[in-house]
Amino acid sequence: MKDQELIDKVVNGELKFHVLDKHVDAQKAAELRRRALEVLTGTKLHDISSFSLDAERAVKTNIENLVGVAQVPMGVAGPVQVTGDFADGLYHLPLATTEGALVASVNRGCTVINKLGGAVSFVLHDGMARAPVLKARNIRHAKEALAFINRSKAKLKEITESTSRFLTLDAVQTWVVGRNLFLRFVYKTGDAMGMNMATIATDAAVRFLEAELGLKHIALSGNMCVDKKSSALNLIMGRGKTVSAEVVLTREVIKEVLKTSPEVMADIVYRKCLLGSALAASYGFNAQFANVIAAVFIATGQDAAHVVEGSQGFTTAELTEEGDLLFSVTIPSLQVGTIGGGTGLGTQRESLEIIGVHGAGEPPGSNALKLAEIVGAAVLAGEISLIGALGARHLVEAHEKLNR
Repeated sequence: MKDQELIDKVVNGELKFHVLDKHVDAQKAAELRRRALEVLTGTKLHDISSFSLDAERAVKTNIENLVGVAQVPMGVAGPVQVTGDFADGLYHLPLATTEGALVASVNRGCTVINKLGGAVSFVLHDGMARAPVLKARNIRHAKEALAFINRSKAKLKEITESTSRFLTLDAVQTWVVGRNLFLRFVYKTGDAMGMNMATIATDAAVRFLEAELGLKHIALSGNMCVDKKSSALNLIMGRGKTVSAEVVLTREVIKEVLKTSPEVMADIVYRKCLLGSALAASYGFNAQFANVIAAVFIATGQDAAHVVEGSQGFTTAELTEEGDLLFSVTIPSLQVGTIGGGTGLGTQRESLEIIGVHGAGEPPGSNALKLAEIVGAAVLAGEISLIGALGARHLVEAHEKLNR
């Protein structure tokens, strides 16, 4: 069929959007969907149609019913000096956001960190979780199943690790509620964020347990993962990468750059980030983790929904005996990868290349761990800048100056 015939059939409801992929290549299908959508909605899709990404690649792994792109402005902050187990150097930070003043804020935090010799940042724990729920006949059956699982860790490790050469089973955590059995499988997944790998491996384990124990599979995710939701479990036990970053802010630099004092910043962290968050029953004991994490995720092709988990965490500020400020951030659940997902798309790949972490690391997993340490330092920079702005009462002034 000719282009116009296909468009007419979509407009008339004779052909669904996704069927266009069977008639033409991905690039042409996207164009025809746009043209049909323009007729259906009366909206000219000029900007949505302008993109450089590989349409064929995108429709295979990232999107359905492709019509174009939603462009997000991207800026760069830094470079920032980071020292960790995997990161060691100066790193520019690509940040994609529509929130004015965010890049400037992170950049100011980087300036502070660099004046003090850089930040230290470490991944304390690495483990992607998938947690199915299975139903036993009764609580006795559930108890027997739990005992079998505890005896069969080696077999479960063999089964799950057979699904990918980059995956290793780290732990199987268990809970019983009535006759319901919740199993939280925790894996190391190399340089991939690892959600798909964890899902495939866990499905293999569940099939084994069904056959051996007569348990009934209810859902491959029983919400104890906990994926893309706020939770005390992930705050305490972590999911993905657990990262801590730290710097000692001297009184002189705080006064020179942030225009405030260690005492004022410590008081804000205590009353805002800790007491205020506790009063609100929030798991985000911080100022703006989500701002920085979202901007990095969008720029580098991470799963943006995992910002929910990344927003949880702690900012701490403690006065030292010398009168300086020991300032740190701890992010219990940071899901990042340098291969898979959206990381192979053009602009996202280039952003990872700016940081120096695109693709598989050597040894495997080292690039994702390096990225996590750098993101930790970026979050630290954002927290320093915002807490400093609040202390100096510069927050409104900064937004007004940048016409926000």
